[in-house]
Amino acid sequence: MNDKCQQPLLPIRIGQGIDAHPFVPGRPLVLGGVRIEHDQGLAAHSDGDVVIHALCDALLGAAALGDIGNWFPDHEDQYAGIDSRILLRRVMGTLGERGLVVGNADLTIVAQRPKLAPYRAAMTEVLAADLRCPMEQVNVKATTTERMGFAGRGEGIVAFAVVILTGS
Repeated sequence: MNDKCQQPLLPIRIGQGIDAHPFVPGRPLVLGGVRIEHDQGLAAHSDGDVVIHALCDALLGAAALGDIGNWFPDHEDQYAGIDSRILLRRVMGTLGERGLVVGNADLTIVAQRPKLAPYRAAMTEVLAADLRCPMEQVNVKATTTERMGFAGRGEGIVAFAVVILTGS
């Protein structure tokens, strides 16, 4: 029971996350932990993986643990250029310590370019491994905005994540 509201805690927790970064030349493009063939990468303090950043925010939100900026501040040198999979694994370690596991994760990538369909299976496999769950519990999809907005003009990429956690 939660003493403040006198309601039993739900065994299911839902979280959502969003992240967006602009394209910049001279960096690799990494999405969902997979290197994507493209002429530009995403500007960021870390590797710029908007998919994993949105996913971390969704996981932390579902667990009521703040957000990725609190956990991995972009002004700290230790996170400069870091592989976002390391951040995701740290988040999952914290969730595991609290008895929380992923029920499912649904991710949407919004990008006019590059085409992401050839990379979806690899992203699903990588993310499921880091989330410590079967691939059937991870869904990665991509869409465009029909050339509207910054993603539609090819200026960057945005990602959305929704997760369900189960446990204590």
